[in-house]
Amino acid sequence: MGFQNNTAETEQILTENYERYYRLAYSYMRNEDDALDVVQESAYRAIRDCRKVRNKDYLSTWIYRIVVNTALDMLRRKKKENITEELPEIPVEDQYQDLELRTVLNQLDDKSRTIILLRYFEDLKLEDIADIVGDNLNTVKARLYRSLKKLRLNLEAEHYREIPDKS
Repeated sequence: MGFQNNTAETEQILTENYERYYRLAYSYMRNEDDALDVVQESAYRAIRDCRKVRNKDYLSTWIYRIVVNTALDMLRRKKKENITEELPEIPVEDQYQDLELRTVLNQLDDKSRTIILLRYFEDLKLEDIADIVGDNLNTVKARLYRSLKKLRLNLEAEHYREIPDKS
């Protein structure tokens, strides 16, 4: 059986980390309404199944995994991956750079994109990321290294594609 007070602790973690879960969901869905649906469905699943968690130290990581899986499930159902839909308001000078980054992030496979988002946008430890994506730590490290390398190459290619020919 799980630890005592699962529901109360789960609700507290959900409340404290709502914005982080929303950002993660939005990074997949690219749409406010869909991201809110993902967070709501994830919260429902977390509260419904929280008694299955045996160690409260893993509760937060477990909820991140639910958010990722719920977002991927919704994407599969909708079969849509349009990254430019309803971009958030950002300063004008950053809009071009942000769109470029979003474009190359979307070129990565789901697991690689998840690892990068959790590491650099949500500032999670590699051990927690390994738990969330269901891989061992060395696999996550290798995938992160390969993904960053691919991301750099894609960003460079995207940048050079935008430079007009001087001839």
